[in-house]
Order: sequence, then C-alpha cells, then structure tokens
Amino acid sequence: MNSEEFRIKGKELIDYIADYLENIRDRRVFPDKKPGFIRGSIPDAAPIKGESWETIFRDVEKVIMPGVTHWQSPHMHAYFPALNSYPSMLGEMLSNAINCLGFTWASSPVCTELEMVVMNWLGKMVGLPEEFLHRKGGDGGGVIQTTASECTLISLLAGRFIAIKMFESLYPDASKHEINGKLVAYCSDQAHSSVEKAALIGLVTLRYIECDEDFSMRGDKLLKAVKQDRDQGLIPFWVCATLGTTGSCAFDKLAEISEVCYNELLWCHVDAAYAGSAFICPEYRVWLKGIEKANSIAFNPSKWLMVHFDCTAMWVKNSSALHGAFNVNPLYLTHEYSGLAIDYMHWQIPLSKRFRSLKLWFVIRNYGITGLQEHIRKGVFLAEKFESFVRNDPRFEIPAKRYLGLVVFRLVGDNFITETLCKRLNSRGNIHCVPANLKGKYVIRFTVTSPRTTLEDIVVDWKEIVTVANEILQEREKYLTRAKVPLGETRDRNENFGSSLLLSNVPMSPKIVNASFAAIYDQSDVLEQFTKTIKLRKDAQDSPAMRRRIKGILMSGKQFSLDSRLDLFHGIDISPTLKAEHCSLPVVEDSLEPEEKSSSISDNDVTSGSQSSLKDNLDVPPVRHHRSKSVDHQTNLTIDDLAVRKEICNRCGHKVDKAICFGASKSN
Repeated sequence: MNSEEFRIKGKELIDYIADYLENIRDRRVFPDKKPGFIRGSIPDAAPIKGESWETIFRDVEKVIMPGVTHWQSPHMHAYFPALNSYPSMLGEMLSNAINCLGFTWASSPVCTELEMVVMNWLGKMVGLPEEFLHRKGGDGGGVIQTTASECTLISLLAGRFIAIKMFESLYPDASKHEINGKLVAYCSDQAHSSVEKAALIGLVTLRYIECDEDFSMRGDKLLKAVKQDRDQGLIPFWVCATLGTTGSCAFDKLAEISEVCYNELLWCHVDAAYAGSAFICPEYRVWLKGIEKANSIAFNPSKWLMVHFDCTAMWVKNSSALHGAFNVNPLYLTHEYSGLAIDYMHWQIPLSKRFRSLKLWFVIRNYGITGLQEHIRKGVFLAEKFESFVRNDPRFEIPAKRYLGLVVFRLVGDNFITETLCKRLNSRGNIHCVPANLKGKYVIRFTVTSPRTTLEDIVVDWKEIVTVANEILQEREKYLTRAKVPLGETRDRNENFGSSLLLSNVPMSPKIVNASFAAIYDQSDVLEQFTKTIKLRKDAQDSPAMRRRIKGILMSGKQFSLDSRLDLFHGIDISPTLKAEHCSLPVVEDSLEPEEKSSSISDNDVTSGSQSSLKDNLDVPPVRHHRSKSVDHQTNLTIDDLAVRKEICNRCGHKVDKAICFGASKSN
C-alpha cells in the first residue's frame, strides 16, 4: 500500500468506523460463538503473496465482527466502561504514525514532556494534593501506565524496596531474602484479583481484611491485623485501599486506612481504577478524604474518561522509591541530561513507552473539564433510573448500595434463579452483564458504560430483564406447584413403576440401596450398573444356597424385584469380556462343587448327558424393552411359548415343559 492508496483507504476506514459506532445499537452485543470458531474461517498458514486491501477488508465483517463483544454498545453493561471517542482515536492515529519510544527523555523529549504536563492537568482535575504533581524541587509526579493492575504491582514493588532498605539498616545481619520472606501486604476481601497477582509476583504474603456490612475495609480491623502479624515476627509493609470495588463499587474508608499506614510506616496505595474518573466532579471527592497520607494512587482514564485503552494514570509522592525498585542504567541508555530530566523507564516495569499522552491531551482539550463532568453525571443519572426500576419490582432486590454508575441486583430467592437469569440474558445477546459474589449472594452487575446510552436504552434493557425473569419465575412456579401423585396411584399412571423398588430386605444387601438403578436400566444392564457403584460380598458366588435361589428366580419366568436383582448381582460374574448389547449375563456354574453334590441325592442323580450340558449356563431371560415392574407382573407368554414339549431336566431329572424349565438340556 502506497501513500495514495492509504489516503483513499484511510478515509474509507474512518467512514466505516463512524458508521459502526453510530449503528452499534443494532448489533448483537454479546456474540453467540464457541472457542475455536475462527479457525475454520481463515487459513492455517499465512499467505505466500500479499493480498489486496479489498480482500483483507472484506473479512472484517465476515470473520471479525461476528465474534466481537461490542463494548461501545449502549446495551453493554458488563465489567466497567472501556470507552473511546473520536479525538482519542485521532490522537492514537497520530501517535501510531510518529511511533516514538519514550523510555528516556532523549529518546523522544516531547513524549516525556507532554506526559508530565498532562498528568499534572489530570491530577489537578481530580483534586490531588501538590505532593503528587510534578513540580520543581518535588519528588512526586504522575506517569501513564498500561493498566491499574500494573500500577498495583509497581506500588507493591516500590513499597517492598523501602521496607527491605529500612530493615537492612535496622538489622544489618539480615539478608534480603530473610526480610522478603516475612513481608506482609494487606487489602480488603473485596479488592481486585490483581492485588493477589501482585503479591504472587512480589513473593510476599497477602492478608485479606474482612469488609464491613457496606463492603468497605475499615481502619480498626487493618490495625488489628497489622499488630497481630508484628507480634508473630512478620513485617507489614504495604496496603491497598480500593475506591470503587469491582463487585459493588464500594469504597474503603481511606481516611482511616491512610492514617493507620502513616502511623505504622506502611506504603498506602489507592486503587481507584473505575471511580477515579468521577473525582473530576467535586461532589464525588468526598471519597478521596485521606489521600494526603497515601503514597500512590491510580485510576483508568481508559474506563470512563473517553480515552481508549490503554491509558492508566498513576501518581506517587516519592518517585525515588520507583527508581530504587526499577533502576537499571546501561551506558547505551544514558544521555547528557541523565539525572536532570525524567526518564520514565525508571518509573515502570517495561523499558519502552508509547506516546499515550497525545490521545489524553486531545480528549481533555476537546471535551474540556465541563464536558467530561457532564458525561460522568449522565452515567450516574442513568444508573439511578435503572436502580429505581429494580426497586419498584418486589421480585428483585439490591443487596448493596448503588455507587456511581454501577447497580448490583438479584432476584429474591436462592442464588440459582439469579444465576439462571444472568446466563439466559447473556445467551440471548440483547444485553451483556456479568455476575459477582457479595458475601455468598450471587448478584448481577449492571454498569452504565457507553456514552451513547440513553434513558430509552435503559428502559429497553429493563424490559429485557423483566421478560427473561418472568420466564424463569414461571418455570420455577410450575415446577414447585406440580401435582404430587399419591404412591397408591403411581402404578395406575405409570406401568413401569413397581413397589418392589422401595425396599430391600435381603440380609446381605447394603443398608442403603440406590433403587434408581432398577428403575431406569433394562434387566441385563442393571447388573453391570450395580457393579459400578455398589460393592457387595464377593463370597456370595461360592454359596450353593444363593445359587439355588438364583436358578429358582430364573426358572420362575417373572420380572425381577429389587431383592432378586441384588441376588443376581451376587451370583453373576460381570467382566468386560462378557458385556455385549442385548445378550445374557452368565451365571457361575456350581454343579461340580463338592458341597453341592453331598447336599442332596437329586443333585447327583443326573442323566448321562449332564457333563456335556455344564457348558450351557443358565440364561437371564431376554432383554425386555420396558422398565422394571413389580414382582406380581407375570411374563407375557405366547401360544408358541406354551407348546407342550416334555423333556428331561439336567438338574432335577423330571419331565418338564421346555418353555418353563429354562435349565432343560438342549440335547433332549
């Protein structure tokens, strides 16, 4: 692609982007796809020769868009906002064209200088103390990081550096490894999972402080935990206070927490990833009380300030702690102003740095403070309206106070119905929400995200929720109120039910029997299923009395009761080699056992063909295609089955009816 084609195609792409965002309301917000769906849509290997832009761009709607979760949709209410805006995208386009790497001041001076200025702008917009700003003679300042999770890790590593340095001075004989092994960090049990990940990476112990009834961490519980750990010889060093928790947007009591940290010499980091943007409105800065005693704070303009991902603002009071934790200074990264100008590579984990400040600069200038405040207040207003809809329906409840643009709600009742509601809403694809767990309660999070969301959209979304809730509650009501059939009427309504399934009185049977096996399996399958779940006496196969009982059962021609099935299980050898669909299971032959021979004269009085008949094991009657019945149900015999054919039984020597005596010799 040359410059001329780029001009043409670039304009076409901008038109496509504008159309996409203007009409995004018409798209299914949550895709109906399964993992691996894209593999069949694109080749397994890269093309040998380049393809035309027209060919490539056709695949956007064909391959890409069907699998997109549309975060800019007014019906997107999952997670937190992840917004963009036209000035932000234009700033990114220009930044991508310049494509400078601002790891040091010298690598691209404007990248560093503009970031310092814009971070001071933003810090003043949210009301941060001057100690957090870039100023002459000061050690504080702001930096744009990738994510709030990265900021949490950076602050933890900086706090760890300070703690190790302090304890090395107090205990010169202690090694860094010994000190690090005793370090303890703290956060609320409502804190983001990134705090746990930061502790794992930092190789420190993380202790969760139980929140109060408002899902807030309090200073007294934190102080108690810190003292307990100190009494055990551990080293508390770092605390994360959350302003706007992920589950319910609750606020830890920052004034109490920062006071404890200040007195106990702990690094206090404030995670305000979502709520921090709201602090540009003075009425919401009440939650910032106590920030003057904190050490660092971070929030995401990429969430709620119309600047697209990635862009996370972080401020620290003591940038020397960051230098100590991350400072590497090889010769090829030095320059004539090293030590005099800020080199942001010492403020972050990666070396390279994108020109992120450009898009933030564009957005602040284009919207202005009042425009961004209006955007924040509109989102809060719409959340208040949604909250009123929920409160006016007695079938729903709001288990946590609404803060800013997030409402958590659930159906009154057990967690299962709310979980079903959340899953069904997402499967329909008209709106998208995610759940949370608040002290054992399953809740649905509803966040107002898109700047395109209107009150009409909120009404439509609420109607969708009510519609699905009606379906679920009607299904539940139907299930709970279904008629109970008396036991005496069960057989009349279902011929497959037999009372023999209810009891098992055979002495050697287990105390508890899962009778469902006898109800749902055909008679040749039930024995195999028993062996998978019930371990009975193995010596039953050696019992002559049991064998006689089994053969009597088989000769009776009746459908087996549960007791009879258990007896059959004792006496029948079930092995993988004997399993076959619709075939009989062999009874273990016992006619040669000494005990059996001496027990009865008739047992020894067999015909001369009896030895050859030993191989012909007694067969279980053919598989029936109905489920188990009571023992009273007789086997249905046809006229042919009842044909009189007198033969000699190999076991008893009497003349019997072949159709009745299943043990008769086939040779006779």
